[in-house]
Amino acid sequence: MLYWLLYEKLFPFFHPFRIFRFLTFRTAFATLTALLISLFIGPYVIQKLREFQIGQYVRSDGPQTHLKKAGTPTMGGILILIAILLPTVLWADPTNPLVWIAMASTLAFGAIGFVDDYTKVVMHRSLGLTARAKLIAQAAASLAVALSLVALTQFRMFSTQLTVPLLKHWRPDLLWHAWPATIPQLSLLAFIPFVLWVTLVLVGSSNAVNLTDGLDGLAIGCTIVAAGALTVLCYVSGHVMFADYLELQRMPLVGELSIFCGSMVGASIGFLWYNAHPAEIFMGDVGSLALGGAIGTVAVLIRQELLLPFIGGIFILEALSVILQVGSYKLRHGKRIFKMAPLHHHFEQCGWKESKVIVRFWICALVFALFALTTLKLR
Repeated sequence: MLYWLLYEKLFPFFHPFRIFRFLTFRTAFATLTALLISLFIGPYVIQKLREFQIGQYVRSDGPQTHLKKAGTPTMGGILILIAILLPTVLWADPTNPLVWIAMASTLAFGAIGFVDDYTKVVMHRSLGLTARAKLIAQAAASLAVALSLVALTQFRMFSTQLTVPLLKHWRPDLLWHAWPATIPQLSLLAFIPFVLWVTLVLVGSSNAVNLTDGLDGLAIGCTIVAAGALTVLCYVSGHVMFADYLELQRMPLVGELSIFCGSMVGASIGFLWYNAHPAEIFMGDVGSLALGGAIGTVAVLIRQELLLPFIGGIFILEALSVILQVGSYKLRHGKRIFKMAPLHHHFEQCGWKESKVIVRFWICALVFALFALTTLKLR
Protein backbone atom coordinates (compact mmCIF):
# COMPACT_ATOMS: atom_id res chain seq x y z
CA MET A 1 0.00 0.00 0.00
CA LEU A 2 2.74 2.47 0.96
CA TYR A 3 4.85 1.24 -1.95
CA TRP A 4 1.97 1.85 -4.37
CA LEU A 5 1.03 5.22 -2.89
CA LEU A 6 4.42 6.78 -2.19
CA TYR A 7 6.47 5.33 -5.03
CA GLU A 8 4.09 4.44 -7.84
CA LYS A 9 1.85 7.49 -7.46
CA LEU A 10 3.73 10.27 -5.64
CA PHE A 11 7.36 9.65 -6.71
CA PRO A 12 7.03 11.75 -9.91
CA PHE A 13 6.05 14.73 -7.73
CA PHE A 14 8.40 14.16 -4.80
CA HIS A 15 11.65 12.44 -5.76
CA PRO A 16 12.85 11.52 -2.23
CA PHE A 17 10.10 8.88 -2.26
CA ARG A 18 12.45 6.98 -4.57
CA ILE A 19 13.77 5.25 -1.46
CA PHE A 20 10.58 3.18 -1.33
CA ARG A 21 11.73 1.46 -4.51
CA PHE A 22 14.53 -0.33 -2.66
CA LEU A 23 13.66 -3.77 -1.38
CA THR A 24 16.17 -3.69 1.48
CA PHE A 25 14.64 -0.47 2.83
CA ARG A 26 11.09 -1.83 2.70
CA THR A 27 12.12 -5.17 4.23
CA ALA A 28 13.83 -3.45 7.15
CA PHE A 29 10.85 -1.20 7.81
CA ALA A 30 8.40 -4.09 7.45
CA THR A 31 10.40 -5.94 10.13
CA LEU A 32 10.37 -2.90 12.43
CA THR A 33 6.66 -2.31 11.81
CA ALA A 34 5.83 -5.91 12.68
CA LEU A 35 7.98 -5.71 15.82
CA LEU A 36 6.31 -2.53 17.02
CA ILE A 37 2.83 -3.90 16.34
CA SER A 38 3.61 -7.00 18.41
CA LEU A 39 5.10 -5.03 21.28
CA PHE A 40 2.37 -2.39 21.50
CA ILE A 41 -0.67 -4.59 20.85
CA GLY A 42 0.62 -7.49 22.92
CA PRO A 43 -0.55 -6.25 26.36
CA TYR A 44 -4.01 -5.45 24.98
CA VAL A 45 -4.35 -8.93 23.44
CA ILE A 46 -3.20 -10.60 26.67
CA GLN A 47 -5.70 -8.56 28.68
CA LYS A 48 -8.59 -9.42 26.36
CA LEU A 49 -7.73 -13.12 26.35
CA ARG A 50 -7.78 -13.08 30.15
CA GLU A 51 -11.10 -11.26 30.20
CA PHE A 52 -12.63 -13.88 27.92
CA GLN A 53 -10.95 -16.61 30.02
CA ILE A 54 -9.21 -18.10 27.01
CA GLY A 55 -6.57 -20.05 28.90
CA GLN A 56 -4.21 -22.86 28.01
CA TYR A 57 -5.40 -26.44 28.50
CA VAL A 58 -2.61 -28.69 29.80
CA ARG A 59 -2.88 -32.45 29.27
CA SER A 60 -2.47 -34.54 32.39
CA ASP A 61 -0.25 -37.08 30.59
CA GLY A 62 2.40 -34.44 29.81
CA PRO A 63 5.28 -33.34 32.04
CA GLN A 64 3.97 -32.60 35.52
CA THR A 65 5.98 -29.37 35.65
CA HIS A 66 3.69 -27.98 32.95
CA LEU A 67 0.53 -28.22 35.02
CA LYS A 68 1.24 -24.78 36.50
CA LYS A 69 0.88 -23.30 32.99
CA ALA A 70 -2.82 -24.12 32.87
CA GLY A 71 -4.91 -21.00 32.41
CA THR A 72 -2.18 -18.93 30.74
CA PRO A 73 -3.78 -16.91 27.90
CA THR A 74 -3.56 -18.77 24.61
CA MET A 75 -4.55 -18.12 20.97
CA GLY A 76 -1.88 -15.42 20.88
CA GLY A 77 -1.28 -16.43 17.29
CA ILE A 78 -3.93 -13.85 16.42
CA LEU A 79 -1.37 -11.21 17.42
CA ILE A 80 1.26 -12.88 15.22
CA LEU A 81 -1.06 -12.93 12.23
CA ILE A 82 -1.88 -9.24 12.57
CA ALA A 83 1.80 -8.36 12.96
CA ILE A 84 2.76 -10.34 9.84
CA LEU A 85 -0.06 -9.48 7.46
CA LEU A 86 -0.48 -5.75 8.15
CA PRO A 87 3.19 -4.73 7.53
CA THR A 88 3.28 -6.95 4.44
CA VAL A 89 0.26 -5.14 3.01
CA LEU A 90 1.82 -1.77 3.89
CA TRP A 91 5.32 -2.32 2.48
CA ALA A 92 5.07 -4.96 -0.28
CA ASP A 93 4.22 -4.42 -3.93
CA PRO A 94 0.46 -5.10 -4.11
CA THR A 95 0.74 -6.28 -7.72
CA ASN A 96 2.96 -9.24 -6.79
CA PRO A 97 0.85 -12.44 -6.80
CA LEU A 98 3.35 -14.48 -4.76
CA VAL A 99 2.98 -12.13 -1.81
CA TRP A 100 -0.79 -12.57 -1.84
CA ILE A 101 -0.44 -16.36 -2.06
CA ALA A 102 1.91 -16.37 0.95
CA MET A 103 -0.48 -14.18 2.97
CA ALA A 104 -3.55 -16.20 1.97
CA SER A 105 -1.83 -19.47 2.90
CA THR A 106 -0.79 -18.09 6.29
CA LEU A 107 -4.31 -16.85 6.94
CA ALA A 108 -5.86 -20.17 5.85
CA PHE A 109 -3.67 -22.27 8.14
CA GLY A 110 -4.22 -19.76 10.93
CA ALA A 111 -7.98 -20.12 10.46
CA ILE A 112 -7.67 -23.91 10.85
CA GLY A 113 -5.73 -23.39 14.05
CA PHE A 114 -8.26 -20.84 15.26
CA VAL A 115 -11.12 -23.34 14.86
CA ASP A 116 -9.07 -26.00 16.66
CA ASP A 117 -8.23 -23.64 19.54
CA TYR A 118 -11.79 -22.34 19.74
CA THR A 119 -13.26 -25.84 20.08
CA LYS A 120 -10.71 -26.71 22.78
CA VAL A 121 -10.63 -23.54 24.84
CA VAL A 122 -13.99 -21.84 24.31
CA MET A 123 -16.23 -24.83 23.66
CA HIS A 124 -14.26 -26.91 26.23
CA ARG A 125 -13.70 -29.91 23.98
CA SER A 126 -10.35 -31.11 25.27
CA LEU A 127 -9.15 -32.62 21.97
CA GLY A 128 -10.34 -29.88 19.62
CA LEU A 129 -10.62 -30.88 15.99
CA THR A 130 -10.06 -34.54 15.24
CA ALA A 131 -6.76 -35.42 13.57
CA ARG A 132 -8.61 -36.42 10.41
CA ALA A 133 -10.58 -33.18 10.24
CA LYS A 134 -7.44 -31.12 10.79
CA LEU A 135 -5.49 -32.99 8.09
CA ILE A 136 -8.35 -32.64 5.61
CA ALA A 137 -8.53 -28.90 6.23
CA GLN A 138 -4.75 -28.54 5.90
CA ALA A 139 -4.75 -30.57 2.70
CA ALA A 140 -7.52 -28.37 1.28
CA ALA A 141 -5.56 -25.20 2.05
CA SER A 142 -2.42 -26.73 0.53
CA LEU A 143 -4.35 -27.76 -2.55
CA ALA A 144 -5.58 -24.19 -3.01
CA VAL A 145 -1.98 -22.92 -2.86
CA ALA A 146 -0.83 -25.57 -5.35
CA LEU A 147 -3.61 -24.78 -7.82
CA SER A 148 -2.84 -21.07 -7.57
CA LEU A 149 0.77 -21.80 -8.52
CA VAL A 150 -0.39 -24.05 -11.37
CA ALA A 151 -2.33 -21.07 -12.70
CA LEU A 152 0.76 -18.87 -12.48
CA THR A 153 2.79 -21.36 -14.50
CA GLN A 154 0.43 -20.74 -17.41
CA PHE A 155 1.63 -17.12 -17.46
CA ARG A 156 5.31 -18.10 -16.96
CA MET A 157 5.29 -16.44 -13.53
CA PHE A 158 6.27 -19.58 -11.64
CA SER A 159 8.46 -22.62 -12.28
CA THR A 160 7.84 -26.20 -11.21
CA GLN A 161 11.56 -27.00 -11.34
CA LEU A 162 12.98 -28.00 -7.97
CA THR A 163 16.27 -26.58 -6.69
CA VAL A 164 18.52 -29.32 -5.32
CA PRO A 165 21.03 -28.24 -2.63
CA LEU A 166 24.73 -28.73 -3.46
CA LEU A 167 23.97 -29.42 -7.15
CA LYS A 168 24.26 -26.68 -9.77
CA HIS A 169 22.60 -27.95 -12.88
CA TRP A 170 20.22 -30.74 -11.86
CA ARG A 171 16.78 -29.19 -11.42
CA PRO A 172 14.13 -31.90 -11.67
CA ASP A 173 10.78 -30.76 -13.01
CA LEU A 174 7.78 -31.88 -10.97
CA LEU A 175 5.61 -32.20 -14.05
CA TRP A 176 4.36 -35.58 -15.19
CA HIS A 177 5.60 -35.48 -18.77
CA ALA A 178 3.90 -38.77 -19.62
CA TRP A 179 0.72 -36.74 -20.19
CA PRO A 180 0.88 -34.95 -23.56
CA ALA A 181 0.39 -31.23 -23.09
CA THR A 182 -1.19 -31.05 -26.53
CA ILE A 183 -4.31 -32.78 -25.23
CA PRO A 184 -6.27 -30.07 -23.34
CA GLN A 185 -8.29 -32.41 -21.13
CA LEU A 186 -5.12 -34.15 -19.92
CA SER A 187 -2.77 -31.17 -19.60
CA LEU A 188 -3.73 -30.47 -15.99
CA LEU A 189 -2.95 -34.06 -15.06
CA ALA A 190 0.71 -33.30 -15.69
CA PHE A 191 0.69 -31.17 -12.52
CA ILE A 192 -0.42 -34.03 -10.24
CA PRO A 193 3.12 -34.71 -8.86
CA PHE A 194 3.62 -31.00 -8.21
CA VAL A 195 0.28 -30.64 -6.44
CA LEU A 196 0.93 -33.70 -4.26
CA TRP A 197 4.42 -32.42 -3.44
CA VAL A 198 3.17 -28.98 -2.38
CA THR A 199 0.45 -30.57 -0.24
CA LEU A 200 3.00 -32.81 1.48
CA VAL A 201 5.37 -29.91 2.18
CA LEU A 202 2.72 -27.54 3.56
CA VAL A 203 0.91 -30.10 5.70
CA GLY A 204 4.20 -31.44 7.04
CA SER A 205 5.61 -27.98 7.76
CA SER A 206 2.51 -26.72 9.59
CA ASN A 207 2.29 -29.83 11.77
CA ALA A 208 6.03 -29.80 12.51
CA VAL A 209 5.86 -26.27 13.96
CA ASN A 210 2.71 -27.25 15.85
CA LEU A 211 4.51 -30.17 17.51
CA THR A 212 7.44 -27.93 18.46
CA ASP A 213 5.20 -25.50 20.31
CA GLY A 214 5.45 -27.16 23.70
CA LEU A 215 7.83 -24.97 25.73
CA ASP A 216 7.87 -21.25 26.45
CA GLY A 217 9.44 -19.49 23.47
CA LEU A 218 10.73 -22.65 21.80
CA ALA A 219 8.70 -22.60 18.58
CA ILE A 220 8.71 -18.82 18.16
CA GLY A 221 12.48 -18.63 18.70
CA CYS A 222 13.10 -21.30 16.05
CA THR A 223 10.69 -19.42 13.78
CA ILE A 224 12.80 -16.27 14.07
CA VAL A 225 15.82 -18.23 12.85
CA ALA A 226 13.94 -19.97 10.02
CA ALA A 227 12.22 -16.76 8.87
CA GLY A 228 15.56 -14.93 8.93
CA ALA A 229 17.12 -17.58 6.70
CA LEU A 230 14.14 -17.42 4.34
CA THR A 231 14.48 -13.63 4.15
CA VAL A 232 18.03 -14.03 2.85
CA LEU A 233 17.01 -16.77 0.42
CA CYS A 234 14.13 -14.70 -0.96
CA TYR A 235 16.34 -11.67 -1.46
CA VAL A 236 19.18 -13.46 -3.27
CA SER A 237 16.75 -15.52 -5.37
CA GLY A 238 14.98 -12.38 -6.56
CA HIS A 239 18.15 -10.34 -7.13
CA VAL A 240 19.47 -10.73 -10.69
CA MET A 241 23.17 -10.36 -9.84
CA PHE A 242 23.10 -12.56 -6.74
CA ALA A 243 21.00 -15.22 -8.48
CA ASP A 244 23.44 -15.33 -11.39
CA TYR A 245 26.47 -15.43 -9.10
CA LEU A 246 25.01 -18.25 -6.98
CA GLU A 247 23.60 -19.97 -10.09
CA LEU A 248 20.05 -19.99 -8.73
CA GLN A 249 16.87 -20.02 -10.76
CA ARG A 250 15.94 -16.53 -11.92
CA MET A 251 12.73 -15.66 -10.08
CA PRO A 252 12.29 -11.86 -10.05
CA LEU A 253 8.91 -12.03 -8.31
CA VAL A 254 10.19 -13.79 -5.18
CA GLY A 255 12.21 -10.78 -4.06
CA GLU A 256 9.08 -9.18 -2.61
CA LEU A 257 8.66 -12.22 -0.37
CA SER A 258 11.60 -10.95 1.68
CA ILE A 259 9.17 -8.30 2.99
CA PHE A 260 6.76 -11.03 4.08
CA CYS A 261 9.58 -12.99 5.73
CA GLY A 262 10.94 -9.85 7.37
CA SER A 263 7.49 -9.20 8.80
CA MET A 264 7.51 -12.75 10.15
CA VAL A 265 10.85 -12.09 11.85
CA GLY A 266 9.64 -8.85 13.44
CA ALA A 267 6.32 -10.33 14.54
CA SER A 268 8.07 -13.35 16.06
CA ILE A 269 10.58 -11.23 17.98
CA GLY A 270 7.77 -9.09 19.36
CA PHE A 271 5.75 -12.14 20.36
CA LEU A 272 8.80 -13.70 22.01
CA TRP A 273 8.92 -10.68 24.34
CA TYR A 274 5.73 -11.98 25.96
CA ASN A 275 6.20 -15.69 25.22
CA ALA A 276 9.67 -15.99 26.81
CA HIS A 277 9.92 -18.21 29.89
CA PRO A 278 7.83 -17.87 32.00
CA ALA A 279 5.33 -17.17 29.24
CA GLU A 280 2.59 -14.55 29.61
CA ILE A 281 0.84 -15.82 26.48
CA PHE A 282 0.90 -18.89 24.22
CA MET A 283 0.45 -18.80 20.46
CA GLY A 284 -1.90 -21.79 20.30
CA ASP A 285 -2.62 -23.69 17.10
CA VAL A 286 -3.75 -20.47 15.42
CA GLY A 287 -0.14 -19.33 15.63
CA SER A 288 1.81 -22.55 15.16
CA LEU A 289 -0.19 -23.79 12.17
CA ALA A 290 -0.04 -20.35 10.55
CA LEU A 291 3.72 -20.04 11.02
CA GLY A 292 4.32 -23.57 9.78
CA GLY A 293 2.14 -22.93 6.76
CA ALA A 294 3.96 -19.66 6.07
CA ILE A 295 7.40 -21.25 6.26
CA GLY A 296 6.37 -24.13 4.00
CA THR A 297 4.67 -21.81 1.51
CA VAL A 298 7.69 -19.52 1.17
CA ALA A 299 9.97 -22.55 0.69
CA VAL A 300 7.69 -23.72 -2.13
CA LEU A 301 7.52 -20.28 -3.74
CA ILE A 302 11.31 -19.93 -3.87
CA ARG A 303 11.73 -23.60 -4.90
CA GLN A 304 13.86 -24.45 -1.85
CA GLU A 305 11.68 -27.17 -0.32
CA LEU A 306 14.66 -29.53 -0.05
CA LEU A 307 16.38 -27.01 2.24
CA LEU A 308 13.49 -27.08 4.71
CA PRO A 309 15.08 -29.87 6.80
CA PHE A 310 17.89 -27.40 7.54
CA ILE A 311 16.01 -24.09 7.50
CA GLY A 312 13.63 -25.58 10.07
CA GLY A 313 15.88 -28.29 11.43
CA ILE A 314 14.41 -28.35 14.92
CA PHE A 315 10.87 -28.54 13.54
CA ILE A 316 11.82 -31.60 11.48
CA LEU A 317 13.52 -33.32 14.42
CA GLU A 318 10.49 -32.72 16.63
CA ALA A 319 8.16 -34.19 14.01
CA LEU A 320 10.43 -37.18 13.39
CA SER A 321 10.60 -37.89 17.12
CA VAL A 322 6.81 -38.16 17.26
CA ILE A 323 6.67 -40.36 14.15
CA LEU A 324 9.36 -42.68 15.51
CA GLN A 325 7.78 -42.82 18.95
CA VAL A 326 4.34 -43.70 17.62
CA GLY A 327 5.75 -46.18 15.13
CA SER A 328 7.88 -47.89 17.76
CA TYR A 329 4.96 -48.09 20.19
CA LYS A 330 2.71 -49.75 17.63
CA LEU A 331 5.24 -52.02 15.92
CA ARG A 332 7.24 -53.06 18.99
CA HIS A 333 4.29 -53.79 21.25
CA GLY A 334 4.43 -50.77 23.52
CA LYS A 335 8.19 -50.15 23.50
CA ARG A 336 9.24 -46.52 23.20
CA ILE A 337 12.39 -44.90 21.80
CA PHE A 338 12.16 -41.68 23.80
CA LYS A 339 11.05 -41.13 27.37
CA MET A 340 8.41 -38.77 25.98
CA ALA A 341 7.69 -37.19 22.62
CA PRO A 342 8.04 -34.63 21.07
CA LEU A 343 11.80 -34.45 21.52
CA HIS A 344 11.86 -31.43 23.87
CA HIS A 345 9.84 -33.41 26.43
CA HIS A 346 12.39 -36.23 26.26
CA PHE A 347 15.16 -33.90 27.39
CA GLU A 348 12.93 -32.53 30.13
CA GLN A 349 12.44 -36.10 31.38
CA CYS A 350 16.23 -36.51 31.28
CA GLY A 351 16.50 -33.74 33.88
CA TRP A 352 17.16 -30.66 31.75
CA LYS A 353 15.53 -27.45 32.94
CA GLU A 354 12.98 -25.98 30.54
CA SER A 355 15.09 -22.87 29.92
CA LYS A 356 18.13 -25.01 29.07
CA VAL A 357 16.17 -27.09 26.55
CA ILE A 358 14.83 -23.93 24.90
CA VAL A 359 18.17 -22.14 24.53
CA ARG A 360 20.02 -25.24 23.33
CA PHE A 361 17.34 -25.94 20.75
CA TRP A 362 17.63 -22.31 19.58
CA ILE A 363 21.38 -22.80 19.14
CA CYS A 364 20.79 -25.97 17.11
CA ALA A 365 18.21 -24.15 14.98
CA LEU A 366 20.75 -21.42 14.23
CA VAL A 367 23.41 -23.98 13.25
CA PHE A 368 20.94 -25.70 10.92
CA ALA A 369 19.94 -22.40 9.29
CA LEU A 370 23.55 -21.30 8.79
CA PHE A 371 24.29 -24.61 7.09
CA ALA A 372 21.29 -24.07 4.82
CA LEU A 373 22.69 -20.69 3.75
CA THR A 374 26.17 -22.12 3.10
CA THR A 375 24.70 -24.56 0.57
CA LEU A 376 24.03 -21.58 -1.70
CA LYS A 377 27.77 -21.37 -2.40
CA LEU A 378 28.69 -25.03 -1.87
CA ARG A 379 27.39 -26.10 -5.25
